Amino acid sequence: MQGDPDAIVIGAGPNGLTAAALLGRAGLRVLVLEANRARAGGALGSEEATLPGFVHDVGAAFFPFAKASPAFADLDLEGSGVRWLNAPIESAHPAPDGSVAIISRDHDVTAKHFGDPADGDAWRRLATWHGKVEADILGFLLRPLPALRPLLRLFPLDLFRLARILLSTGGGLSERLFRSVAARRVLPGLALHVDLGPDDTFSAGLGYMLGLTATTGGYCIPEGGAQTITDALVRQIEGFGGEVRLGARVSQIIAKDGRAQAVKLDSGEELRASRAILANTGAPKLLLDLLDRKLIPGRVVRAMQRFPRGWGTFKVDWALDAPVPWSSELARRSAVVHAGDSLEDLRRFTAQVRGGDLPDNPYLVIGQQSVTDPSRAPTGKHTLWAYSRVPPSLEGGWAHHAERFADTIDARIEGLAPGFRPTILKRRVVSPEALESMDANLVGGDLGGGSNAWHRQLIFRPIFPYFRYKMPLRGLYLCSSYAHPGAGVHGMCGYNAASVALRDLGVSPSKT
Repeated sequence: MQGDPDAIVIGAGPNGLTAAALLGRAGLRVLVLEANRARAGGALGSEEATLPGFVHDVGAAFFPFAKASPAFADLDLEGSGVRWLNAPIESAHPAPDGSVAIISRDHDVTAKHFGDPADGDAWRRLATWHGKVEADILGFLLRPLPALRPLLRLFPLDLFRLARILLSTGGGLSERLFRSVAARRVLPGLALHVDLGPDDTFSAGLGYMLGLTATTGGYCIPEGGAQTITDALVRQIEGFGGEVRLGARVSQIIAKDGRAQAVKLDSGEELRASRAILANTGAPKLLLDLLDRKLIPGRVVRAMQRFPRGWGTFKVDWALDAPVPWSSELARRSAVVHAGDSLEDLRRFTAQVRGGDLPDNPYLVIGQQSVTDPSRAPTGKHTLWAYSRVPPSLEGGWAHHAERFADTIDARIEGLAPGFRPTILKRRVVSPEALESMDANLVGGDLGGGSNAWHRQLIFRPIFPYFRYKMPLRGLYLCSSYAHPGAGVHGMCGYNAASVALRDLGVSPSKT
């Protein structure tokens, strides 16, 4: 790029790329700086991690907000080559006792396989109501705060019902709505995608949103792998005249007269941004390491020093000789299989992880991408992807525990799918340490941009009063999942931050 860019975006994860695409479309010259020397995307990528021809998503793999995200709709990812696919069943929740509950986009199909008939009817009523109000709920939850206009479109009874859900614990909501063990494990299990246990204050909201968005857009996957989303965004940025520069690690943001003006790379090179700098980084990394702490209010420095992290994540990829032989036929047709035996089992799992122990019966999120997308594996073969939540670190380090815990995960799947082990051609184990080395934002394997506890959401994300993406220096914005609305590949953290930056600059975000 000749001359100084108008805007520099630090980090080429999905939020950074989304922000850069919006800025570029508005006419700004944008430079994206990415530390990874091999590819853009951060945790949003794909690689042949086990054997040739087996394509594995390195991090994010299923996208419940893909079709509902205002960012992805506005940037028209499908027009840029992303083709979304859905499995016949979005989510299956089997247990060793043979019971299973599922979520389908067809409410009647879900109702037939959701615990017992009464629970199926309760789910159908909930999903039907959600379909009517989802757009307004997402408008409230995804847009820059305060996003009150979408709530004003809801009727008072809808507002009351929504508030009652959001103010519940995951376990409490599940016990209030359903009576069977199979049905009650579904929503609290989904909340364990982050660090929210069944009895945590206000923990119902995330499980509810993940469960009910499965009934609308579903758990989409992009044909060919998650890397196709990254590639589409990079093409857009370059098409607008921007540049994504790999192997460019930012070590410092340079400020003058209370304004962020340039960045310094590890190499010593300084790059000036004439109008704005957007950071797709962790909030503590930005405010404690990239900036001179003397420029930051003392209370913000202290808050970042004790910033609450989410749990660690332990991931496994498999190359398989055949589909997973689930005992439940419904699980064989599901995009995602969630292994959690009961509400009590999820409570026990939560206590073990919070206590610093490896779970002995790990809750698992298991992805079967190749069931829906045969391009992920050679003909007749399959890929499998799974993760569990774990303590970020263990005594003795992960090198002493990783393979043994992966064996525990294999055994957990074998219990639900007898004959699974003989199908394994190769296995790759990814510890929390390995996740962080892949993407510096995943500190200790934390996928959620810090803790997702209630006091880390909305106006408290990342810290009050900096919840509208503007940081303490003029011209500096936080655009990562550490900002509202948080984790999930929806692009809205980057989209919102770029929209606020354009507004500050007096530039229209509309298409040129």
